[in-house]
Amino acid sequence: MQKVLIIGGGAGGSAVLELLRDSENLDMVGIADINPAAPALDLAKELGITIKNSYKDFGTNDFDIVINVSGSNEVQRQLEDYFPGSTVIIPGSIANFIVKLINEKEHFIKKLSGESHKQNIIFNSIEEGMIGIDQTSHIIFMNRSASRMLEKDSGDVIGKHIHELISTSELPRIYETGRIELNRELQLKNGLKIVTSRFPMIDENGEIIGAFAVFQDITEVVSLAEEITDLKEIQTMLQAIIQSSDDAISVVDENGYGLLVNPAYTRITGLQMEDVVGQPASADISEGESMHLRALQTRKPVRGVNLKVGPANREVIVNVAPIIVDNILKGSVGVIHDTTEIRSLMKELDRARSIIRTLESKYTFDDIIGLSPEMQLSLQQAKLAAQTPVTVLLRGESGTGKELFAHAIHSASDRKYNKFVRVNCAALSEELLESELFGYEEGAMPGVKSGEKKGLFEEANNGSIFIDEIGELSPAIQSKLLRVLQEHETLRIGGSKPVPVNVRVIASTNANMEKALLDGTFREDLYYRLNRMPILIPPLRSRKQDIPRIVDRLLMKLNQEYGRNVESVTDKALQLLRLYDWPGNVRELENVISRAMIFMNINEKVLTEKNIPLNMIKAAEAKNEVAIESGSPLQEQLDTVERGILQRAIEENNGNKSKTAKSLDISLRTLYYKLEKFGLT
Repeated sequence: MQKVLIIGGGAGGSAVLELLRDSENLDMVGIADINPAAPALDLAKELGITIKNSYKDFGTNDFDIVINVSGSNEVQRQLEDYFPGSTVIIPGSIANFIVKLINEKEHFIKKLSGESHKQNIIFNSIEEGMIGIDQTSHIIFMNRSASRMLEKDSGDVIGKHIHELISTSELPRIYETGRIELNRELQLKNGLKIVTSRFPMIDENGEIIGAFAVFQDITEVVSLAEEITDLKEIQTMLQAIIQSSDDAISVVDENGYGLLVNPAYTRITGLQMEDVVGQPASADISEGESMHLRALQTRKPVRGVNLKVGPANREVIVNVAPIIVDNILKGSVGVIHDTTEIRSLMKELDRARSIIRTLESKYTFDDIIGLSPEMQLSLQQAKLAAQTPVTVLLRGESGTGKELFAHAIHSASDRKYNKFVRVNCAALSEELLESELFGYEEGAMPGVKSGEKKGLFEEANNGSIFIDEIGELSPAIQSKLLRVLQEHETLRIGGSKPVPVNVRVIASTNANMEKALLDGTFREDLYYRLNRMPILIPPLRSRKQDIPRIVDRLLMKLNQEYGRNVESVTDKALQLLRLYDWPGNVRELENVISRAMIFMNINEKVLTEKNIPLNMIKAAEAKNEVAIESGSPLQEQLDTVERGILQRAIEENNGNKSKTAKSLDISLRTLYYKLEKFGLT
């Protein structure tokens, strides 16, 4: 790139600077002028070009071209002496001459462009279609009317052979013969009938350089000519159609007075012919304004207007069109559709949608099994929460059924016919979780080229959102969630306009929230917002009396999934299951039952202790610190585990037999029997 220096900041310097400012091959390094108020200096400052008082301040070896527009011959001589011979010194007269030539060129280009634009406007304003070809029969122009009739965009057909667009076109023959053809009928592929005139294109030398056609759509004219054969017959047919139509039809004259109505009109509106004919068009309106009068005033059709008509205030939809003959308004015709049945169907559809929405929350309180006092307390709290819009925090270990509770709370609330949306905070990255919860505006997400996305809070509007593992939220998302809870509005990523939402938040966690508060990983203000209705769901080990009922429910579920028919579980198998503390809670219990059923014979209907995979409940042995000899009989292993459980229970209850029996959900008599059996008395 060549470096350029301009000497002189007057009008000539401004002109040269404007000319060369956008050049890709020239680098405008500097401009020099002894007058600090020279007009070109201001432009140079805007462009970031160096300004000096004298050209000598720039040195001699940094420039390829020096343009002298100072107007001084003396300066020209000084420049030639000062700069080395490799630097091109351009006098101002030459520079000004070049600028003048370029300006004149731009002037003529703009003038030519303006004339061409006018011609295009005229060309595209003509109602007739125009299309032209060159010597090789390829399309070189087509106006807007031709595009409309041919149903092709001009940009798609320019350069194509005319027969690709109109297979029956005679333009190539016109070019070959040089003859004019006038008013020839032709039918296009889309069914339009046109009348066309074809002409050769002749240049100033008398040579044929192409051909063009001018054509007009006569489809409607031909159609009318074919249809209007017997006015009396058509009138009779029209009368029959009007009389037999199930939709009400009314006609008024140009002054808005009734001319005729059909029987359907009388049936729908409850008005007789004498109530309407000869009366103002508004005579049948019980609520709203007459669409006949509006159509007469505007001379334009009116469609899809809801009105109430007749003495019974019948709800209808009205379409009215003016009757114009030879550009003279003759009246208007209206068609009235009874919407009573439509509205009834809409109500049925809304009811069906409501039923479908209930499927989005899968469970109710009837699906939650638990007769233990701890579970009954949790259920009572959840049912109470369901009757209010309060935010709920479900707390409990993994696998205790927190999501089951969330579904049940939504299903028992007044939001049950609206959406229930679930999001697992631990399963998504921070960026993905934020975009899922709050959505984003177009262009706000890297890697997403276009489109916007609603967040889950917007999707759950008027419904409930279940935020699982809320303790995993980052501080940034915690802040945005707090705004939703406080202000009842959400803000999309990249958005500036808050979106109001009415959503019930049900959160869950198995984390120690109080420790998170002390560690500073969870906002205290958000915690208090969420903890207004805490519900603690007990672990399975504290309600082992519920295991038989839970197992029965799991058998029903797994039978359907596996196509099996396991009917029951033996008492010994249940006893073995109750010995285990189930750190994975109901989810782990389901896993064990599932594994047991998989390895049962297809014809077995009773699950026994032999089917239970003991290797899956080895944790009980470690927890009770009971050593079980490998390969010993099952009953010996069960006795060893049971003895360890009894011993630990006695120690935890400080030797109190009544409390021990209650904690194990067995009778006091059974406890004494087992203590005696294992020598623990």
